[in-house]
Amino acid sequence: MIADSSSWLKLTKKVRFGDTDAAGVMHFHQLLRWCHEAWEESLERYGLEAQAVFPGCRGQEQWPAIALPVVHCRADFLRPVHGGDQLSLHLTPQRLDPSSFEVHHRFLLEQQDVAHGWIRHVAISTETRRRSALPDAIERWLEASLIGRISEL
Repeated sequence: MIADSSSWLKLTKKVRFGDTDAAGVMHFHQLLRWCHEAWEESLERYGLEAQAVFPGCRGQEQWPAIALPVVHCRADFLRPVHGGDQLSLHLTPQRLDPSSFEVHHRFLLEQQDVAHGWIRHVAISTETRRRSALPDAIERWLEASLIGRISEL
């Protein structure tokens, strides 16, 4: 696992032509897709293989015992994002309770906020479909994200 969280909580995203609409700005639905992809990339950079978290990966002998469905998502658009823009993306994970967490995604262009996205996940048993504790790997990722971060009392 990587100790320096800036390598797995601060990412970049180049806006591609296919991400834009006829007006040349990011199509609204792209933001939540980028949020989920950034979370996946963050897990990989941290050292977690996709097979440990996501079902249906190539070469996976069995699916994870715990699924992490999205139960809530939200996006705020602050400024237009155009094709060719190079965005900085900052992730801030937060455990909400023993079975859920949320990731806040902050998108910046030249140090200015252009969008924010939030995705909330709940851990459920793939067998019973009932809430369960977060998988150990996700717990480690959440704990590591707190290192060096000052939080309010």
